[in-house]
Amino acid sequence: MKPLNPPERILMGPGPSSVSSRVLRALGSPTLGHLDPKYVEIMDQTCVMLRDVFQTQNALTFPVSATGMAGMECIVTNLMEPGDEAIVCVNGVFGTRMVDVMQRAGVTVHAIEVPWGETFPDEMIADAVERFPKSKALAIVHAETSTGAHQPIESVSKIVHEAGMLLVVDAVTSLGGHEVRVDDWQIDAIYSGTQKCLSCPPGLSPVSFSPAAMDAMEKRKTKVQSWYFDVSMLKAYYSGSGKRAYHHTAPVNMIYALYEALAIVLEEGLENRIERHRQVHLRLRAGLETMGISYVPKHSLHTLNCVHIPDGIDDASVRQALLENYSIEIGAGLGPFAGKAWRIGLMGHAATVANVDLLLSALKASL
Repeated sequence: MKPLNPPERILMGPGPSSVSSRVLRALGSPTLGHLDPKYVEIMDQTCVMLRDVFQTQNALTFPVSATGMAGMECIVTNLMEPGDEAIVCVNGVFGTRMVDVMQRAGVTVHAIEVPWGETFPDEMIADAVERFPKSKALAIVHAETSTGAHQPIESVSKIVHEAGMLLVVDAVTSLGGHEVRVDDWQIDAIYSGTQKCLSCPPGLSPVSFSPAAMDAMEKRKTKVQSWYFDVSMLKAYYSGSGKRAYHHTAPVNMIYALYEALAIVLEEGLENRIERHRQVHLRLRAGLETMGISYVPKHSLHTLNCVHIPDGIDDASVRQALLENYSIEIGAGLGPFAGKAWRIGLMGHAATVANVDLLLSALKASL
């Protein structure tokens, strides 16, 4: 067998992001049993730190044992039952994916759409909840990774709750890099991924459920479609008292990695970390615009910069040159943006002035 020797890359695509040596060392710590008291202590502290990063007091806040899309499936399969109605906001790949996941769970979906790269105005949300008053929930993407669009949530939340609905939010590309205030914004169910702004390897999907969401789950009339994601069983392991109920073998070493990644976030301070992401975004934006490269969304994420490819430039050859000559990874466009846009990630450990300056120089040379 050939020796395992993956190259070192500067990960500036849509994810995963670069991982610090501290987190990688944590991955190599001794494996414990998933019911070992020492491991349970580490897991509990990881959940405490997750609550701090989500800015919530929700008791049911834990990392689902799979990547970001598992968080989406976990929330949908637990909150929704066959025959329920839901409003889903679609302005990119992940809103589209939410529709698919909802429909697979037997939900009647009312999709509302704006062009890719745009965000939803309050008036459109208000119109949707008025037109579909039987909807149990409204689902929306806070940080649309496919377009770089940054969706305001606070005003949406007010409209949704006044209509008596639950609010479901995708924060995969925003948690740890943008402001995410679960309690202040009254988000009922939210999911993210470890591999973006938390700068942990892919493999876990942090989720949080409000008391209202827990109440809705307890009032279900049918059994949760997924055994693996059934929160009624999972909560006895992640937030139980005394002896924990075994459900599945937890990814022990990945929890170590998340523990260390969250510790790094909180050591830096959430406000400082969010400001760092804003500053490097502004630096990148200024450099790109000087080169004549414009942004796709009007309201851009700091963490994921989606930009138009200049006329006459071949997408793949530039990305290949960046990878081969500078070991820098950036992302291609998806859907209608394929071959027309680049997606440049500035997330977590990779969101530095040095990386921005290197990318700008490398991109200029490659063009």
